[in-house]
Amino acid sequence: MSDQIFHVAWYVVFGSLEMLGLLLAIRAVLRTRTAQGAIAWAVGLLTVPVLAVPLYLVFGRSRFQGYLEAIRSQSVEHLGEVQANLERISAFSRPLPGRWEAALTVLNRLTRAPCTSGNHVELLVDGEATFGAIFAAIAEARSYVLAQFYILRDDVIGRAFQAALMQKARAGVRVFLLYDEIGCLSLPNRYLERLRSAGVEVAAFQTTRGRQNRFQINFRNHRKIVVVDGRLAFTGGSNVGDEYMGRSHRFGHWRDTQIALEGPAVQAVQLAWTSDWYWATRTLPGLAWEPVPSLRGNVPAFVLASGPADAESRLQLFFMHCLSVAKKRAWFATPYFVPDGPVFETMRLAALRGVDVRLLLPEKNDSKTIELAAFSFLEAAERAGIQTLLYRDGFLHQKVMLVDDALSSVGSANLDNRSMRLNFELTTLVVDEAFASQVEAMLLRDFQRARPVTAAQVQSRGWPYRFSVRAARLLSPIL
Repeated sequence: MSDQIFHVAWYVVFGSLEMLGLLLAIRAVLRTRTAQGAIAWAVGLLTVPVLAVPLYLVFGRSRFQGYLEAIRSQSVEHLGEVQANLERISAFSRPLPGRWEAALTVLNRLTRAPCTSGNHVELLVDGEATFGAIFAAIAEARSYVLAQFYILRDDVIGRAFQAALMQKARAGVRVFLLYDEIGCLSLPNRYLERLRSAGVEVAAFQTTRGRQNRFQINFRNHRKIVVVDGRLAFTGGSNVGDEYMGRSHRFGHWRDTQIALEGPAVQAVQLAWTSDWYWATRTLPGLAWEPVPSLRGNVPAFVLASGPADAESRLQLFFMHCLSVAKKRAWFATPYFVPDGPVFETMRLAALRGVDVRLLLPEKNDSKTIELAAFSFLEAAERAGIQTLLYRDGFLHQKVMLVDDALSSVGSANLDNRSMRLNFELTTLVVDEAFASQVEAMLLRDFQRARPVTAAQVQSRGWPYRFSVRAARLLSPIL
């Protein structure tokens, strides 16, 4: 009798999994962004539902449900304020200089806030310069401080950051901190409680929030933002941790890049923070929204907030368009190079038409799988004329692009599928020859600390290594 019950239960469970696999396969075909991904999920869900169903529930979706609906409700609830914000920022938009006016018109259609003039942009190289500038700005805050990081650590620099926020909150300045629930999984609760006890408003960006997202631990909010009084903003690749100050036992020097923004572009950064805060708390703090041109510069800047809630892959289109308009060079520095097909092919086409395309990657990566997957692109990149260099002086974590003599970007986004499809990212594009020359000088110094790598060097390794490179490539959609 017990055997019969067991067999009946097994058939019920297995039949239910097959039915669920069928339903999820239909969902995958209808909603997966790429044909290859849709086919892979559908085949797996129909043939091995026992394994594929739980994997799909965690990793299957590339669209973050509920975020856009929340932003729309935010716009309905606070329509006057949000619309006025956009109109104020738009008032500072202007045609881009020279050939960029026609070449980059499409970028204004990719974001809620247009390219603005009247900005001053400062390049901050590595952790000491970055956190020195951030701490100085927080110390001068008069009205509010907005902070958002993917990773916060309870270490030396993390406690210094905590103390800076607590000091301003106790002085009567409104302080808001948003953190990613997955990125800060190891952050002790006592760190957050100390902040709250000092008056800091703290919230987690919960990618598992909402009925449709409860299993989706694959999404991340990867943005790094500090805004002070609506007048000064910092963004780039640095999180809050001792490794970003060069104190990593494994890597030593940690190479990263951040920027400081003054001017109307700050409002665009603030708008991205506001949307994330609204998702986390369903509240909107009163903030300064009147754009103030910087007295120190008149640089055009464009802020792209991208993520898995986008109707289309805006970050993918951003990289592809910048590559398509390049005439002289397109240099990239990124720790994680696992691009999707369209971006990689656009990169190869740029090199084939004579553009100097260079990739700067870390020699030693903090993810062995990503390191191996990146090497799987070497042969095709080399055939097109793309030069790949490995940074040797510690760990390269910066996310920087330089196109020709005027176009440069610094942000949180990597050249990988995760940044383009699964992460909320923030990228600042600057159209200015003087700033581009600073980025050029910085990258040239980095190139001097790097060595070229070729496909032949990878092929000369044993077959287990070559197999590992190809196998890692199969995981690229979720890396």
